[in-house]
Amino acid sequence: MVKSITIIISLLPDFFHTCFTEKFREYQIITKEIFIMRETILGNHLQKIPSIAVGCMRLSEKSKEEMNHFIHSALEQGAYFFDHADIYGSGMSETVFGDAFASDPSLHREDVLIQSKCGIRQGCYDLSKEHILESVDGILKRLQTDYLDLLLLHRPDALVEPEEVAAAFDVLFESGKVRHFGVSNHKPMQIALLQKYVCQPLVVNQVQFSIPVSNLVANGMEVNMETPGSIDHDGSLLDYCRLHDITLQAWSPFQMPSWKGCFLGSDEYPELNQKIRVLAEKYGVSDTTIAAAWILRHPANIQLVTGTASEKRLKEIIAACNITLTREEWYELYLAAGHPLP
Repeated sequence: MVKSITIIISLLPDFFHTCFTEKFREYQIITKEIFIMRETILGNHLQKIPSIAVGCMRLSEKSKEEMNHFIHSALEQGAYFFDHADIYGSGMSETVFGDAFASDPSLHREDVLIQSKCGIRQGCYDLSKEHILESVDGILKRLQTDYLDLLLLHRPDALVEPEEVAAAFDVLFESGKVRHFGVSNHKPMQIALLQKYVCQPLVVNQVQFSIPVSNLVANGMEVNMETPGSIDHDGSLLDYCRLHDITLQAWSPFQMPSWKGCFLGSDEYPELNQKIRVLAEKYGVSDTTIAAAWILRHPANIQLVTGTASEKRLKEIIAACNITLTREEWYELYLAAGHPLP
């Protein structure tokens, strides 16, 4: 549930309105809203997590002081879930984050959730037991923490031996180094294969998802059609994750297909941006907020992973927690991105 607190700042007197047209001759209330982070459920009701995860991929070039300010800004808005990967900034994102966090006595490890990912090496993917264990030790050292709340396998490894993954997870879980496990960019059968051997539940799958990049939805909508969206690229992943209590996380929530950049303001999506602008004006928010609200509107309770180093844009994304698009508005944006309804 989204909560908001409205503070009445002032009531404007009658004489103030004499300079306005007749339709504005009424008392005006100026309000300021304080947004409270929306929460979703991790896996099979393991715990509540914020609907917005702070993605740390682009934070590697921040100074320790800048990172400290960014962390505090996120926490003040209820964003206490931080998403890392060992390859972000070649490890520097974790290093700067760890330095900033550990050096600030006002920050407490138990007040945040930290997730990281491993499995990508230069020129190959590696989900061997040895690499997973070595990676986690490096992650913990850089973050200056004793444990991860979540470890994700970053990409599927064609040479994966699920028994090795299971053995690595057992070591990490029993040693207290990792509390929960998940995957990223995995298809349903890849998840099922791993879960056959892994004792711990796989509770997260992080995948790319935005209004234009939404084959997760399109292939289920364009059933029995010969349209591009009818091609099932992911094995009905959206439905699979909902059936198996796997929390979906959306990375690159503002990206166009084929890594062409952000669709907000892009000439490639004029109709979509026009529709977003109309809704942004209706709700009194930014275009970024509306694009984020589209993802949060889906009943799968998808957790949105930000990718910004800007505190202003982070605030705009979090503001989406205060908006619930109507069914009609959600479909308007979907159609404006070029997706058909059969």
